[in-house]
Parts: sequence; C-alpha cells; structure tokens
Amino acid sequence: MLYKTFFIIIKPVLFHWILYPHVGQEDENTDRGNWSSKREYMLSMIGYAVGLGNVWRFPYLAYKHGGGAFLIPYTIMLAVAGLPLFFMESSFGQFCSQGPINVWKAVPILQGVGITMMLVSTFVAIYYNVIIAYSIYYLFASFQYPLPWSAKDCNSTGLLDCFFSKEAPLNVTAENQTCRNEFTAGQSPSEKYWDEVALQRTSSMNETGPVVWHLALCLLLAWILVGAALFKGIKSSGKVVYFTATFPYVVLFILLIRGVTLEGAKDGIEFYIGSKSNLTKLTDSEVWKDAATQIFFSLSIAWGGLMALSSYNKFYNNCYQDSIIVCITNCGTSVFAGFAIFSILGHMAHVYQRPVSEVADAGFGLAFIAYPDALSKLPISPLWSILFFVMLITLGLDSQFAGIEVIATCLQDAYPKLLKSKRGIVTTAVCIVLFLLGLPCITRAGIYWVNLIDTFCAGWILLVAGLLEVLGGNRFIKDIEMMIGSKSALFWLWWRACWFFITPVVLSIILVWSLYTFTSPTYGSVAYPDWGISLGWCMTAFCLIWIPILAVWKVYKATFVIQRIKEACSPTEDWGPYLECHRGERYGTRGATDPNIFVISNKFTTRL
Repeated sequence: MLYKTFFIIIKPVLFHWILYPHVGQEDENTDRGNWSSKREYMLSMIGYAVGLGNVWRFPYLAYKHGGGAFLIPYTIMLAVAGLPLFFMESSFGQFCSQGPINVWKAVPILQGVGITMMLVSTFVAIYYNVIIAYSIYYLFASFQYPLPWSAKDCNSTGLLDCFFSKEAPLNVTAENQTCRNEFTAGQSPSEKYWDEVALQRTSSMNETGPVVWHLALCLLLAWILVGAALFKGIKSSGKVVYFTATFPYVVLFILLIRGVTLEGAKDGIEFYIGSKSNLTKLTDSEVWKDAATQIFFSLSIAWGGLMALSSYNKFYNNCYQDSIIVCITNCGTSVFAGFAIFSILGHMAHVYQRPVSEVADAGFGLAFIAYPDALSKLPISPLWSILFFVMLITLGLDSQFAGIEVIATCLQDAYPKLLKSKRGIVTTAVCIVLFLLGLPCITRAGIYWVNLIDTFCAGWILLVAGLLEVLGGNRFIKDIEMMIGSKSALFWLWWRACWFFITPVVLSIILVWSLYTFTSPTYGSVAYPDWGISLGWCMTAFCLIWIPILAVWKVYKATFVIQRIKEACSPTEDWGPYLECHRGERYGTRGATDPNIFVISNKFTTRL
C-alpha cells in the first residue's frame, strides 16, 4: 500500500519533469514555464546587460571624452534612449509571453524586426563565445609563474616577498629601464604573446592558416559550459547566474582595493574621471554620439534578449521597477569598473614612466594586452590574472546565455507542438551548430573574422531595429497598465514623450551620424581585403532584408487592397496575454473552435 501511494504521488511529478524539464510545478505558465524566483530573473537581466563592454569600452570612452564630463551626456542618453527602450522591450516580452519574433503579432508588418534580432543574436553568439575562449586560454596560461606574457626582469623574484607591499617590486632603476626600453622598442611582451602565441595571427585576412587547436579546445569548452547551463532553459541558467552575475563584482572590488594601493594609481584615476575632466568636450558632437551608442549597446537593446528573458516572467510582475533597477545597476557598474581598470593602468604608466594616455586602450587591446601586462607587474601576478580572466569569462557567459535563449525561444515559439518537450535537444543542437560556424574565428586569421562580424552585425543594424521597434511599439501603454496597474497621466507624460518623439529622434540622429562617419574596418594597422568588406555588407543585408520582405508579405496577404496596409499594421487575432486568465475584457476569450485563436476586443484600437 505504501509503495502504491508513493507511486501515485511521484509518477505525475516524475513524468512532468522528464517531458517538461523547463516547466516547474508551481509555474503560472505551464506551457513555457516561468522563472523559479524573481531573484533569478533580476540576476539574469543584470548579467545580460552587464557585459564585456562595461569593462573594456566605457572606461576608455570616459577617459577619451573628458573624464567626469562624459557622465553628463551618458546620463542624459540613459534617460532619453536607454530606459525607454529597455522598459518597452521588457514589457513587450512579459505581456505576451513570447520571444522577439512572436511579439510582433502586435504590429505584423514589423515582424521582420524580430527575425533581424534573432539573426543578430546568432551572429554575435558565434564570435562572442570566441572571446570567451580567448579568456579561457588566458585563464589556463595564468597558472604559471612568471606569467608567460610578462617582460623580462619585470617581475618579482619571490612570490610572497612583496604580497603586502604598497607598490609592485619595480623600484630598481635598472629594471625599470629594461621595462621602459621594451615598451618603446615596438611591441610589448604582452602584445607579442597575444599575436604570436595566443592567436598565432597571420598578416591579413587573405591568409587563413590552419585552426589554432588550443583555441578550438577552449571554444569547445566554452560551448559545453553554455550548453550545460541552458540545458533546462531558465530553470538551469537561473541557478548558474547566482555565481556568474555576482562574481564579477567581487573581482572588481578586489582589483579596485589592490589598484588604489599601487604607486601611480592616482594618475590613472585622474585621467579617467578626476580633476582633469574637460567640460569643453561637451560641445563635441562625437561625445554625444559615443555616449548614446554606449548606452544603447551596453543595455543590450534590440538584441531580442530582453524580450526573451522577460517572456518567462509572471504576468503581474512589476517590469517598470525592474527596468529602473537593471539600467541603474548597469551604468553604475560601468563607472565602478573604470576605477578598477584605470587605477592599475595608472600604475603601469608609472612603471613604464609613460603618460597614462599611451598605455590606455579599449576592446581586445585592454582585455588581452594592456591589462594583462599591468597585472604581470604586481606581486603574485598569477592570482590577479586568474581573478581577472575568470571575471571576463563570467561576464561573457551571462550575455551568451541570453543570446542562446533568444534563438531557442524563437524556435520553440515557432514550433511549439514539435519542440515543447525538447528544450535540452534544441539547446544542444544550437550549441553544436554555432560551434561549427565559429571554427573560422579560431583559425590563424580568426581575429579578423571576429572583428568583421562585430563591425557589420553588432553595429548600426541594432539602431535600425531599435528605431523600428520604438515606432511600432508606442501603442502599448494600456497593455502595460494591465500588468503593473493604472498610472496617472503625469506618470506616462515622460514615457509618451520618449516613445513618440524624443527616442526616435535620438536614434535617427545616431543612425545617420553612424552611417555618415562609417569607415571600412581595420584590425590595428591591417586593412581588410575588398572581398572581406563585401562579405561584411552581405551579412548586414542578410540580417536586415527580412524587414522589408515580411512587410511586403504581410501587406500582400491582406484581404482587400485598400485595407492591406491597415491590416498589416493591426494586431493579429492571437495577440495579447498568453494565458486566458489575464486577457480580461480588453482582449476577450479564446475562440471556441481553435484553442490557439483568440477573439480580440475592439478596445485595442483605442489604447491611447
């Protein structure tokens, strides 16, 4: 009897877990699943928004554009471009519990924008995991002393001798002179290690060369980590982010404490955001363009990830409050990371007896050349190097989780009956395909491919998607109130102004300015061949072409010629909250003949 009772209780739970591992017993949405807790959702959103750009791009932009003065346009652009779009995307996904393609059932003529988002996320996922692979390789290389990219005579002879010293063991004039000579002679040791050992880089994109096998193995490990974390969808990734979203802050705090105790740290911070701030830079249009661009890309707007992650929220979650918290956390992290980065770069400049401006860098130059070089000058340098590259890996993984979630969510939303119970298989298949597509990026010419995809697929395509998004989604206020409750007209005054006018104008100006100032990409001093540039434009066209194609198709499929455009701009019959219990009078009830078709209330046309 006890056995039968146990079997009766356990059998349905076990059956549900096997068939639907991405859905919990207490989930509100039993088809798609929900986040196990609000904490997991917030950590995932913060981890997605806070990425490598917060560490390797923002501090350099702040230094380049007047230090503390750069925070003025940065904050303004957060208010007029970043927050409005972040709030809109999060609300979109949560409202209809769908990924970035199906949310455009609200405005079918723009459904191609969702496909563009998914394709961009696909291209970015290919090369983003290559960057994680670089970090994994450097992490393994950090388990030796001295560090393999350190300069001769530029390290301590003892591992523990100077652990509690205030300054690095570079106080001997002869040794300083050696380091300084190596810096001025041409490539620094860290730059040579990056080019000749890690990448084994060829002289141009025309010389592909063989696969660099140590990078191939690191790339495989990176995809295994991603696949394992996402095997059960948000149910597994939500647990992983407890570490990956919080550990970078621990490392940044440790690096900051160590950095400010080093000689020369003050000079680095002064260059970053100190008394040398230049308010006259605010008259330069380039400063405002870079501030807006950094906000836009830092918050991961128009990638589809915000919609995908928020689509697993419960319907009455306060997405407005969440958006404010995530955006402020993201921008605060950027500022905080700058202190940790420039305090140590200031010490590096002191060691080389060079101006900070000559050692500061952004992107790959900061993450894999300048900062590792600076860390190699510290006592017990392997420890600091290990912490730094584990931080880069965790920063990258969080963003990569959301990118793969976009692809998997779009596939499952497109084929719900076929893929509903096969989340692990979908994730595994996506990771295998993207690993194979990433192999050109770990050949000896791989860095050229990474830079090419980054330039043409993660650039102004997102500005186009964001602009169309805000133009098509500005009829959404009443729907948001269904989730977060009614708000006063004064509350919506700012958001109406942004969604209807300010944000579209800002994005249009940035887009036009970006196209006007566009120059062919280079990697350092190496120019790309004509066929490489052409291939880049083909990738851009492939991502964007679906917007006009689907727009024309939706108009063509409409019933009457006169009403075609109107119908293509009106919501489809199945648009609205995913669950019937949330539809209320505004969206009516399910149709009697087809459980997947909804009868729409005519109140949609009077939202505003």
